[in-house]
Amino acid sequence: MFNKILIANRGEIAVRIIRTCRELGIKTVAVYSQADRTALHAQIADEAICIGSPATKDSYLNSKAILAACEISKAEAIHPGFGFLSENSDFAKLCEKCGITFIGPSAEAMSAMGNKSNAKQTMKEADVPVIPGSDGVVNSLEEAKQIAEKIGFPLMVKASSGGGGRGIRLVEKADDFENAIISAKQEALSFFGNDDIYIEKFLINPRHVEIQLLADNYGNTVHLGERDCSLQRRNQKLIEESPSPIMTQDLRKKMGDAAVRAAKACNYSNAGTIEFLVDEDKNFYFMEMNTRIQVEHPVTELITGIDLIAEQIKIAAGEKLEFTQGDIKILGHAIECRINAENPDQKFRPCPGKIKSLHMPGGLGVRIDSAVYQGYEISPFYDSMIAKLIVHAPTREKAVKKIQVALGEFLVEGIDTNIDFQLKLIRDKDFEKGNYDIGFINRKY
Repeated sequence: MFNKILIANRGEIAVRIIRTCRELGIKTVAVYSQADRTALHAQIADEAICIGSPATKDSYLNSKAILAACEISKAEAIHPGFGFLSENSDFAKLCEKCGITFIGPSAEAMSAMGNKSNAKQTMKEADVPVIPGSDGVVNSLEEAKQIAEKIGFPLMVKASSGGGGRGIRLVEKADDFENAIISAKQEALSFFGNDDIYIEKFLINPRHVEIQLLADNYGNTVHLGERDCSLQRRNQKLIEESPSPIMTQDLRKKMGDAAVRAAKACNYSNAGTIEFLVDEDKNFYFMEMNTRIQVEHPVTELITGIDLIAEQIKIAAGEKLEFTQGDIKILGHAIECRINAENPDQKFRPCPGKIKSLHMPGGLGVRIDSAVYQGYEISPFYDSMIAKLIVHAPTREKAVKKIQVALGEFLVEGIDTNIDFQLKLIRDKDFEKGNYDIGFINRKY
C-alpha cells in the first residue's frame, strides 16, 4: 500500500479522497492554485503545495507542476479525481515515465475509450449494442451528408474527444446540418484541441443509465448496478439516483454483462463507468465510457456499501478485488442533487462570491460531499458546483421524501444557488412517479 498520495484536484472530490486516504492510513498532499489558498482541501491535507496562478492551464492542468510537487513531497501515487487531468492519457504516461502510480486505468485503455469514435468500434467488436451512426470519425462534409441520409434526422453531431456536453449538436433537419458540424468542430477544437467529430442517430427522449464498474489487474471485473442520470440541463447532470425507476432484474443483468464485456475488451482496470441510452422499449445502446471516478459515485456507495475511492487506491496498489459479482447487493434507494452556485432565473448564470451564512442538512441517511464553509469565497475560475446532497432510504418513495426535507433545510446566503430549482424538480409529480427522461427539464422548465 502507498505511504503518500498526491491529489491532483480541488473542491469536494479532493476532500473526499483525503478522507478515504486517512482511513487507509495514507498521508496526503494537496495541490492548489493561488485562488485556492484558503480552500478546504489545502487546509486538511498533510501537505499542501501551490502549483500556479488561478487559470487552470497554469495550475490544475499544469502536469509539469503537479509532477514536480509529487517529486518534492515524495508522493508515490497521484489520484486525479474527476475533470482536469483525470482522463488525460498523456498525463498517465508521464506518471508512468516518472515512476509514479496513476490511480486510474492504463494510458492505453484511457486512449482506447477516450476517443468516442474508436470506443464505439471497440464496443461493436465486444457485442455491446451501439447507436446507429458513423463508423468512426467523419472526415468530410460529403461523407457526413451520406451518413445523415442513411440514418435520417434527427441526429447528433459529437466531438470524438468530447465530454461535459461540449462539442455536441442536435440536428433536427437537413438545413441545419452543415452549420452544426462547423460549430461542433470549432467548439471541440477550442476545448479539447481536436476537432474530430462523429455522427449518431438521435434517440427521442431516452433515459440516460450508466453502469459502475470495478476491475483489478488480475482479470476480475464486476459491476455495481446502475445510476439513472436522465435529469439533465444542456447535457449537464443535475440529479442522479439508483436503482433506476425503469430497471428490472433482467435488464440490469443484460446491461451489467454488457458493461463488463466492454471493460474487458479494452483490458480495463480500476473504476470506470459505461454510459448507456435506454429507449422506451428498454433497448439500451452504448454512449461512452468514463475512465475515472464520477461526480455521482456516492449514489453507488450508499446502495452497495462499497467505498469506490478506497477500491481505486487498492487496485492501483496491486491488490485483488475482495468480492465477486455474486457478493454485490443493492440495498435501498439513493438520490443525489448537485448544488451549484448559479442563478436559475438568469439562465443559470454562475454566481461567485462570499458565503456569508451556511447551514447544511443532516440526519439519518443524509450525506453531504462539499468543500465550502461559512466565509468561503466561491472562485469565478472553476466549476460552479459547491456541494452534493445525497440521501439513502429503504425505498424510492422514502428517499424522495428525505431529499425534499433535506433540500428544504439547505441554506446558503451571500450567493445564488440552484437549491430552490432542485427542490422544484424533486417535488415534480412526474419525478415522484419516476416518469422522466433526458428531455424532461428542457420540456418542463
